[in-house]
Amino acid sequence: MAGESERSKDELIKAQNEVIGILFEIIKRLQTNNDLDGEYLNLALRKSQKKTIDEKKLEAILKEKNENGKIISRLLAKLQM
Repeated sequence: MAGESERSKDELIKAQNEVIGILFEIIKRLQTNNDLDGEYLNLALRKSQKKTIDEKKLEAILKEKNENGKIISRLLAKLQM
């Protein structure tokens, strides 16, 4: 009985650690997207003011934001299991 209880506690701790890891990754990706939002807005503002702007950088920011969004969706789906 004690062995089963210990195994159950170990499984619970493992599951909690996995959830914490997933939540940490989600927070990290959301923060990255927030940072990218600021950078994108800055670049877009400069573009609207007719200053030279690197279109490839804007595309790279959007691509990274989209990839982060996809990863966040997959991680959230994993939490629903």
